[in-house]
Amino acid sequence: YDVCYAETEEEKREYIEYIHGQYNSERLTGILRNLTDIIGAHILNLSKQDYTPQGASVSILIAEAPLKDHEVDPTNNRGILETSGTAIQANLEALEKANQAHLDVQGTAIQAHLNTSHVSVHTFPESHPSRSISTFRVDIDVSTCGRVTPLVALDYLIGNFESDIITIDYRVRGFTRNTAGTKLFNDYPVRSIQDFISIETLDDYNTMDVNVYHSNLYHTRMILREIDLDRYIFNRDVHEICESEQAEIRQALEREMLEIYNGRNIFEES
Repeated sequence: YDVCYAETEEEKREYIEYIHGQYNSERLTGILRNLTDIIGAHILNLSKQDYTPQGASVSILIAEAPLKDHEVDPTNNRGILETSGTAIQANLEALEKANQAHLDVQGTAIQAHLNTSHVSVHTFPESHPSRSISTFRVDIDVSTCGRVTPLVALDYLIGNFESDIITIDYRVRGFTRNTAGTKLFNDYPVRSIQDFISIETLDDYNTMDVNVYHSNLYHTRMILREIDLDRYIFNRDVHEICESEQAEIRQALEREMLEIYNGRNIFEES
């Protein structure tokens, strides 16, 4: 979540327009492409959409290992969005060479472990109807199986969105088997999601864990420790605002952030 103080209706509208431009489907696509590289997956299909008046979505179908062209369903675009037939053919040839090089190193046995998964992102800008608070939420869902794990990409995602509040859920579903046939319900030991986030990042946030270990459910919440008004006041110079008004703005931001962080209404509307 990103929280902003936009005082007038015009400023609220401009903030929403800014977010809509800053986090459009084109930029989100680039972030998810990099995410796919980080977790070691391969794109089978990509779709994106900017919505009117606001919001954007990107969805990527991924595979754990590279596939040759004849193995990919013809309805998949493999992340190639150009409309030019020549550009598509050139990209397909480049992808085939890269995939073949990977297979030469990995060996064809990896084909037995192929699993498809997906990565998606959706944005939700909004404003309070009568107060000067606007927020922006981005939901990122990474569903993987096999040896691909999304946990290694947490620092990258946090760094790209510079969020004020973050909620992270990690769930292990299903099972695999070892060579003796014994079911393994969690083959990737996790104590806390925080173990996969850098110390430098964690230093900026207060955090809380709610984990249900026997169900393989892990949940971490994060909220920025310090509120620097320069980052929150939209289109106004904080130095031109008197101290009493600054204190009111800070309190409004703190209350909004605490309610989002705790997932419930705490302060009475007045």
